[in-house]
Amino acid sequence: MLNIFVPQPQGLARVEPGEPVVIPESALWVDLLEPTIDEERLIEAHFGVDVPTREEMKEIEASNRLYEDNGAIYMTATVAAKIDTDHPVSTAVTFILKGNKLVTNRYLDTKPFNQFISYAQTHPAACQSGVAILAGIMEAVTERIADILERVGTDLDGISGNIFVRGGTPPSRDLRSMIERIGFSGDLNSKARESLVSLGRLLMFVQQTTVSDMSTEQRNRFRSVSRDVMSLSDHSSFLGSKISFLLEATLGLISVEQNNIIKIFSVAAVLFLPPTLIASIYGMNFHLLPELPGRYGNFFFSIGLMVASMGATYAVFKRKGWL
Repeated sequence: MLNIFVPQPQGLARVEPGEPVVIPESALWVDLLEPTIDEERLIEAHFGVDVPTREEMKEIEASNRLYEDNGAIYMTATVAAKIDTDHPVSTAVTFILKGNKLVTNRYLDTKPFNQFISYAQTHPAACQSGVAILAGIMEAVTERIADILERVGTDLDGISGNIFVRGGTPPSRDLRSMIERIGFSGDLNSKARESLVSLGRLLMFVQQTTVSDMSTEQRNRFRSVSRDVMSLSDHSSFLGSKISFLLEATLGLISVEQNNIIKIFSVAAVLFLPPTLIASIYGMNFHLLPELPGRYGNFFFSIGLMVASMGATYAVFKRKGWL
């Protein structure tokens, strides 16, 4: 899909490409969403750039993600997507800045792009140049990551409240569900962390480049976003430590629950040991046992002796604090 945007007095406006596809000279931003080969060739011929393929965008080396070529700046960042679903993913987005024009190439629709488009359509200052559009997209992506970390932090607070209870009766815990929630929060946090590292490198690169002319105001915007990215990276590291702590605490609770179950079986086994001994003695098939013919060899006395032995064992365990 080829999305073409031109500046208008009221803000950024989308232009229908038509048939055949013609890119107007006034276009500041061309957004490629799952582009076809023909669309890539059209952009390459119009702007004189080389649109990276999907495989090239997955390269993790800095030299393949951030570079200058033929007067254009090529920047590829990793962005978290599908955050509101049960299967969040990380996707690569390429930004190509050539003069005053911006080309973006992505293979997955992400919420920050839609949010920025909606904002820029009513704010002319956000679409004065390709650099301004790039800065706006970076701000939208950073805000989205901040929302992700806020969601992770809220979920971890709820999990912590279920694990650690001071006084009173602890709530019923589904430890398996807790581990799943912690794992999902950890996955979200790791994807946010990956995006922040990628954005930090991109922002550092775009501030140091000399190919594109940026005003002082625009450089200050990139510096502000860089500071936000650093702050969010620190917060993500804190959440990562908290996730590890809660996971260890949950596993500890599982061990405690297992120990309690084993303790119940152990106590039950010990309680039945004295009655078993008494029953085995009274069950011996010997006619010469001295107590069998007397009053201490009847059925009710042996049953009472078994119950008394169990009660005595239980009292000792209770007094020792083992129950």
